[in-house]
Amino acid sequence: MPRDKLTIGLIWCLLLALVLAGCGGKSNNGSKDTVNGAPEPKVTLTMMHLWPAASSAQQNKLVEQIIDEYENEHPNITVKQEVLENEQYKNKLKVLSASNELPDVGITWAAGFMEPYVKGGLFAPLDDILSGDQLKDKFVAGTTEAYMVGGKTYALPIELNISPIYYNKDIFAKYNLQVPTTYEQLKQVIQTLADNGVAPIALGNKDRWTGSLWYMYLADRIAGSDTLKKATNGTGSFEDPGLIRAAAEVQTLVDMDAFNKGFNGLSNDEGKSEFVDEKAALYLTGTWELPNFTTNPDIPQEFKDKVGFFKFPTVAGGKGNINSWVGGPGVGLFVSEASKVKEEAKAFVEYFVSKWGEDSVTTAGVIPATKVDTANSSLPQLYVDLLNELNNASSITLFADVQMKPGAAQVHLDMIQALFAKAITPEEFATKHKEAAEKGI
Repeated sequence: MPRDKLTIGLIWCLLLALVLAGCGGKSNNGSKDTVNGAPEPKVTLTMMHLWPAASSAQQNKLVEQIIDEYENEHPNITVKQEVLENEQYKNKLKVLSASNELPDVGITWAAGFMEPYVKGGLFAPLDDILSGDQLKDKFVAGTTEAYMVGGKTYALPIELNISPIYYNKDIFAKYNLQVPTTYEQLKQVIQTLADNGVAPIALGNKDRWTGSLWYMYLADRIAGSDTLKKATNGTGSFEDPGLIRAAAEVQTLVDMDAFNKGFNGLSNDEGKSEFVDEKAALYLTGTWELPNFTTNPDIPQEFKDKVGFFKFPTVAGGKGNINSWVGGPGVGLFVSEASKVKEEAKAFVEYFVSKWGEDSVTTAGVIPATKVDTANSSLPQLYVDLLNELNNASSITLFADVQMKPGAAQVHLDMIQALFAKAITPEEFATKHKEAAEKGI
């Protein structure tokens, strides 16, 4: 073959090889960070959540684990976290929403809390990933509905909670106390503890939702869950006699010195420390605290072994059921509608929810909103017992401040603190709720 023809032939072969290499899509090592042979653009996702390492060690550890795994599988993506304590988080969310500068991915609560963000066009619909292959039919029935507005889903829940009364078994044994099943028995327990100089109940009511749990359970046990639900969702009234009586019982407990000193000026974390430090015998809160009583290595096993729980007792003559709980879907993940990397944020949320469901049981000791097979898992007995209670619940009433519209929720929380401070009467407590409901905000 003449040299010039050979040269031309070699050039064509080289060009063909380059074209074929370019059409190969991924690089030879199969890495996911290339598109058509070129590196994918670098993407930074911002995520804001409420699990500081100091107070929510196991949840914080799980978030870090999921993010590390995601970044390893997607080398072009970096997830930048901002971590705030519960009340600080809520306040910052309000500030950021006012300037439409929400993080790409964040935490929200359901129902009334979420509604103004949705109506303001701040949250993106997530129905596409909810019905996708990774998450379809994976959620426990009734969990995602709480995050729907106008037929669309605007956040995906990652937790499912009920609220037991945790108690210190050693303190109970020291004073020969039995687990109460009636409200009168509970008051006898409280009186015995108070008479012996032990704070009966740990409470940090500066955050106010903590005191709301006590009011809600009394309202449920006295007036019944239907009456309570109708009052909180605005179709009923807090002026129901049973709900007024519940408010009066709150003040009866205050008069009995049922709560630790200074409770109205303490945060929830400060109130919780009264229980963890064994200065108080009882602590009413959600199952999101389970990690601190089961899996958190920073809390001594000696203390964790002392923690038991019981259902909120029934009230004589009341309409409530002892298997009725205050709780519901926990926090969920949203994607900002204004995010400049919305599709990447959705993909991350899809991955996060799936991984959280798989790992939260064993890693964090959290009850997830997605279905998980725990048959082959070695789990703490406290976790197993509470999971069984959740499965056997006759009803679950969503937390009042979450269920209510924002304006009414704010009034509720303010009135809860005033009620515990005995700054208002039970009747005034009911009237303020009625006025808030009539404003419809």
